[in-house]
Amino acid sequence: MSVREALSDLNDIFIIFEDPKDKFVQLMDMAKESERLTEIEKTDHNKIYGCTSQAWVVAENNGNNTYHIRTDSDALIVKGLLTILEKIFSGKPVNEILSITSSEILESIGLDGIITSQRTNGFSNAVEKIKEQIK
Repeated sequence: MSVREALSDLNDIFIIFEDPKDKFVQLMDMAKESERLTEIEKTDHNKIYGCTSQAWVVAENNGNNTYHIRTDSDALIVKGLLTILEKIFSGKPVNEILSITSSEILESIGLDGIITSQRTNGFSNAVEKIKEQIK
């Protein structure tokens, strides 16, 4: 499955919700299903700066030009947004990950315009952190 196909699958999930509050509930549900990072992994190297909450990302090389992306945050909505990145980027080729922007992701899945500007900035920083770790 490509990054674009993963985006389409996520759009199918979020498009059924007309009320933005329901989309936030979906994000929080996704966050609860995602695994957490260990305390040892919550380092400055893995920290996503510019988020309103504490957030981290770990990109583990699968050895075949793909990565397994794992994330964590102390806030459920942020963790939900990071879980979206896990679903989009894990197991995908580096060139596909590098080719997409945070705004394209939010727009593709219907979350643009409902996420606060602070969270949008943090989301953008998370995407850039992932790209930095896989280069």
